[in-house]
Amino acid sequence: MSERFGERVRAALSAFGPLCVGIDPHQALLAAWGLPESAAGVREFGLRAVNAAAGRVGIVKPQVSFFERFGSEGFAALEEVLAAARAADLLVIADAKRGDIDTTMDAYAAAWLSEGSPLEADALTVNPFLGVGSLETTFALAEAGDKGVFVLAATSNPEAGSVQRARATDAQTLSAAIIDQVSARNAGSTPDGEWASVGFVIGATVDWRDAGIAEFAPAAPILGPGFGAQGAGPADLLARFGAHASMVVAAESRSILSAGPDGLADAIDARAAEYREALNV
Repeated sequence: MSERFGERVRAALSAFGPLCVGIDPHQALLAAWGLPESAAGVREFGLRAVNAAAGRVGIVKPQVSFFERFGSEGFAALEEVLAAARAADLLVIADAKRGDIDTTMDAYAAAWLSEGSPLEADALTVNPFLGVGSLETTFALAEAGDKGVFVLAATSNPEAGSVQRARATDAQTLSAAIIDQVSARNAGSTPDGEWASVGFVIGATVDWRDAGIAEFAPAAPILGPGFGAQGAGPADLLARFGAHASMVVAAESRSILSAGPDGLADAIDARAAEYREALNV
């Protein structure tokens, strides 16, 4: 059996630092890169991003929607980008935010987390708002195949606040309840001293106290959107995440991708160095 996903993230962060390159072929970015707004364009965009990221960071995060909008040809392009990234020894987080009742969720999990699937990734973002329990077989499938899952808990978009900070109980926000439920499950499935393979999405612009969340155990990777174009920077790693800063996968896309295909590698190098400096690694 290969190394568990949580430990693979731990190793990637140790080797390269926190930066994760988001592969988000927005319409405006395609135009800026001189690429057509088509499946061929997002394919070329994605493959160029993979080539620039390989050896500079440990993790990439394709945003599925920007490929999906071109239908079957877009999915075919995404399959090539996913395969190329994994062949380049990058950990690949498919940012698909899937979430549904258990049987439907099982099919999503099989599509993204099964070995040999055309859409195979190393990890998948999931939405727990139909109940954390509906994700149980997704967690189990991921762990059985040394894959990972990132559960939305406290996201960086301002529209989410009123929902995620609602009180699940008199004592807990919904964000805190999700983290507690998943952490309790992680405690029973994670070997002592290792990172769990089921982690969390916690935005870099989120105030933990305001969100009602606190430290959690066992250790688990945190996917942190909100860096770069949304306003957070490397200094916010320690300021926002505190004792959990070393577990953060700091996702940036537009802020780096806007350097264009010719400047992308240098932009990744420079930003990755800033994150390592922020953590003194």
